[in-house]
Amino acid sequence: MRLLRSARVLGDELVVVLSNDAHNHKPNAVPAEKRKKWVEALGIADRVVIGDASSFAETVRRENPDILVLGYDQKLPDPDTEKTIKDMGVEVIVMPWFPGKEDQSSSSCG
Repeated sequence: MRLLRSARVLGDELVVVLSNDAHNHKPNAVPAEKRKKWVEALGIADRVVIGDASSFAETVRRENPDILVLGYDQKLPDPDTEKTIKDMGVEVIVMPWFPGKEDQSSSSCG
């Protein structure tokens, strides 16, 4: 929840994109619709969406963010997404394990 609150202050609108079930290969993975309801219940995000099944780049193009916030353990999933982010001038911020950690990294891909 700290990550969402920290991301919330970075812009005017917070859209949380959840991994599509097609990409969630973890054992005992919770279905996207259930995860969506959990995140919506927190009341932090303006909208919660499930990512496109075919590509994260499609989700980025559809949502058209100014800033893309990734969790400490996340990265852009593929070259198409990296190109889309760069072409759109989206700022990518990787949040630290906990807010305030000095090694927070951010980069502009624009």
